Amino acid sequence: MTRVLKDIIFAICLLSCSNAFAQDTLLNKYGLWVISSVDLYKKTIASNYEKTMVALSVEIPGVILDLKYARRDNFMHKKLYPPTTTTYLRLAAAEKLSAVQGELRQKHLGIKIWDAYRPYSVTEKMWETVKDDRYAADPKVGSGHNRGIAVDLTLVDLATNEELDMGTGFDNFSDTAHHDYKKLPEKILLNRLLLRYVMEKWGFKSLESEWWHYYLPDFNKYELLDISFEELYKIE
Repeated sequence: MTRVLKDIIFAICLLSCSNAFAQDTLLNKYGLWVISSVDLYKKTIASNYEKTMVALSVEIPGVILDLKYARRDNFMHKKLYPPTTTTYLRLAAAEKLSAVQGELRQKHLGIKIWDAYRPYSVTEKMWETVKDDRYAADPKVGSGHNRGIAVDLTLVDLATNEELDMGTGFDNFSDTAHHDYKKLPEKILLNRLLLRYVMEKWGFKSLESEWWHYYLPDFNKYELLDISFEELYKIE
């Protein structure tokens, strides 16, 4: 093979690879890179196994799931996810959450999860209704939920599976749900403090305006995803 022919073949391959990469990395209308391709997702986890999306029902045996956005009893009053028996987080977050569950069991308590991974397209729908970044992620930035490193949860008594009193329910868009709101009975404040203590102990950060929302602080390490639950289930 002549040097000229080799150069031509190399140039064709380089152009082909560049075009494929460009297709995989097209930015959305907000200038964000959102992965919707399963193949590209697999490429990202090949270099960092902690980015793998894992099913919490498998990673945390016995965890209680009450996925609000798979039903209509949420602030949007409609199903945003298809019916599902599990939800997902990145392995790094799931392992930390498993440690949280393990510590709470020693106190005869557990966690109930209302939401974890949230496809980016769902965040866009939520923003149409709640354009307040204290309570809904601005799609111009994206959410920790879209990155698979945020979770909405509460505490439960394992003897009864009843939720501990936290003063408000899930998705309460009022000051009463803020961590710095103190006009509540001491028992409620202690319940919130316990949840915050154990979550922060195992590496999560709290969101000041929502006592139920926690996320990993190094969220920028994880790409925004818009991969469906069905697709994640198929590649488990």
